[in-house]
Amino acid sequence: MSGLVNVLVIGAVITAVVVRQCSARQISDDRRWWILPAILLVLSVREPGLVDPRHVPLSMAVLGAELTAGLMTGAGWGWTTRLWREADGSLWSKGTRATGFVWAGGLALRAALYGAAALMGMHQGSAALLSALAVTLAARGGVLMWRAARMDPAYGGSVGRMVSRPVWKDRV
Repeated sequence: MSGLVNVLVIGAVITAVVVRQCSARQISDDRRWWILPAILLVLSVREPGLVDPRHVPLSMAVLGAELTAGLMTGAGWGWTTRLWREADGSLWSKGTRATGFVWAGGLALRAALYGAAALMGMHQGSAALLSALAVTLAARGGVLMWRAARMDPAYGGSVGRMVSRPVWKDRV
């Protein structure tokens, strides 16, 4: 894929994710949350510019830092997202202000990494950004599904009580 196509894919994915994150949205409990991150990761690995061939050790270190930043951003995003079950058992999520701060911090860290790599003379293609985005989305999805699996069911199961929304849901 060309660099322009990668930029368009990255822009479309980020736009879709941010729009979906800013509004309350019903999510499913199924295990397909990993499909989009897997596709993005495959696209990034297929690209020849994932690692700069002139600066392999430094480029690998920057890529590792980029993936770590993506992992931390995705995990923070998953932990700061409001998650609740409605009375009918449906699972809902919505980003909070803290989610916005996590996003801003992740973007600032990535910009700093990109700037440091540029100062060292390394070329970073869109493949590194695609792989970091894949790790971010995978971490977010994993944290959300982990949190959802540990939530009380909507109708309380054997206890016989109904859980509708967490108390903290109405605060933001």
